[in-house]
Amino acid sequence: MRSFRVLSEAVAIPADKLVAEHVPLALRFALSVGIVVASCLCLTAAQGAEPWTVDRAVETALKNSPDARIARQRSEGAQAVIEQARSAWLPQVSIQGSYLDTNSPMMAFGSILNERAFSFGLDFNRPGRIDDLNATGTVAYNLYSGGRASAGLSAAKSGALAAEADLRSAQQQLERDVVKAYLSIRKAREAVGAVAAGVKAYEAAVAAARARFDTGQMLKADLLSLEVQLAQTQENLAAVRHGAALAERAFRFVLGLDASAEPVEIAADDPALARLAMPDTGDFSQRPELAGLRERLRAAEAMVRAARGGRLPTMNAFASYQYDQGWQLDRHGDSWMAGVSVNLNVFDGGQTSGKVHQASAELAQVKEMLRKATLGIGLEVEQARLAHEEAVERLAVSARAVEQGGESAMLTRARFEKGAVLIADVIGVEGRLIEARMRRAVAAADERIALAEWRCALGLTALGQP
Repeated sequence: MRSFRVLSEAVAIPADKLVAEHVPLALRFALSVGIVVASCLCLTAAQGAEPWTVDRAVETALKNSPDARIARQRSEGAQAVIEQARSAWLPQVSIQGSYLDTNSPMMAFGSILNERAFSFGLDFNRPGRIDDLNATGTVAYNLYSGGRASAGLSAAKSGALAAEADLRSAQQQLERDVVKAYLSIRKAREAVGAVAAGVKAYEAAVAAARARFDTGQMLKADLLSLEVQLAQTQENLAAVRHGAALAERAFRFVLGLDASAEPVEIAADDPALARLAMPDTGDFSQRPELAGLRERLRAAEAMVRAARGGRLPTMNAFASYQYDQGWQLDRHGDSWMAGVSVNLNVFDGGQTSGKVHQASAELAQVKEMLRKATLGIGLEVEQARLAHEEAVERLAVSARAVEQGGESAMLTRARFEKGAVLIADVIGVEGRLIEARMRRAVAAADERIALAEWRCALGLTALGQP
């Protein structure tokens, strides 16, 4: 998940900071969409003609995304570890069976005794050929293990809780990335609309310029300049359309669905985006990553206790039943045994001390990991908050710029048709209007994305509960 998070954070870098200032904005936007494609976990082909909503996309991603499935499998694996740890409180039952045929004095003598076939006339040096079928059942139960069993169970439970926290973290990050991929499609399509509007404006300007050229009111060089600008804008339109297609492919990729050439239909008015509300708290203590590290800290403490338990005695109770049958002597017999055993490790060459030191060092590592994560998440939350503030400001400024640019373009077009302005003025005003529209489209999507990332940084769901 870490590599996925790093790629996702790259999307937040404004595209105009990634290339030189002389590159046209449309091409810069196409590059930014390409970065979105590279950073998104990817997803589905749209099913049927039903438009995609954010809620439906999130539900699909949680079901089909490989990351979500991996996290669920890890959680199930952690539950299996608990089952293994609980086996220490259950009796161990085993059944053994064997058959032997021998003339070895020692083996034969034991089989004769077990078959209740002993007689004083037996030659111990040459007992002859003896066979024995043995069946033994044993029950063993651990009475005391020096605290290792209980410590192992505590560690397993903490590990399961940590895996559940990892699952929540993966789900939250996936929800955030679905929102980003969804809004990236909107961003790309609005950019296509902005550049397409610019193409139409240039086409109208070229038509007017040709009419003036035909009447001798315009130089050929000025007409060619305007036609060249139209061609460049059409090229930019092709680039942003390609970026929009890549954004759709990235959206399917994030949902964990198969790639498809069909266009992605998204809802025109998605109520889920309205649930992207400002967080009402700055507390990030419930962030899943921190919760998981706190559980891993408890598991590390339990492992230290388990390692120290190696210095304490262990006590076990056992009972067994044995049946023997021999056909050479045609005799059989049974027997039983029960008792209690106590083991104390007096000296193991420092092995237990080494395990204690290792567990203590791992505990210290987890403590530092928790402290580092707390500091890092605090910084992440502040960065996300500032990024949202910047996005809100950019959205307000770009909205005013579109309004002013539209009015300026309308006046310039009217004056150009009357021959009152130069070709350079028309090119400049149309270019600024296209740029302003694209910046507003980018800023609108970036504001929603920044808010979703801020909520995720606080450990909240990106959309909130429906």
